[in-house]
Amino acid sequence: MKSATPPNGHMPQRSAPEREFTMRFTSTPRGARLARRLVSHRLNDWGHPYTTPANETLTLITAELTANAVRHGHVAGRDFHVQLTLAEGTLRIEVTDTRAERQPPSTPPP
Repeated sequence: MKSATPPNGHMPQRSAPEREFTMRFTSTPRGARLARRLVSHRLNDWGHPYTTPANETLTLITAELTANAVRHGHVAGRDFHVQLTLAEGTLRIEVTDTRAERQPPSTPPP
């Protein structure tokens, strides 16, 4: 797997998303399934039909990340978040769980 961090350690500035979908889900298998389905539907609405590689791949990635959030990041009474963005032709999926103690250390801005 390739790292998204450039060798110099500085992350490029992200442009403002053209489209964005953000939602909070219950930290249960049902919540993970709903997140997967909604991401697939949103991609279809954005012009990436269900049978396209982009939709199928991002739906699969969403399924894996949300299942991990439920299984390894579950904290009773707390939800996980999903954010899907489209910016400059790039689709990005982010899943954030509730286990703050397992977050990687943040790097100070330059």
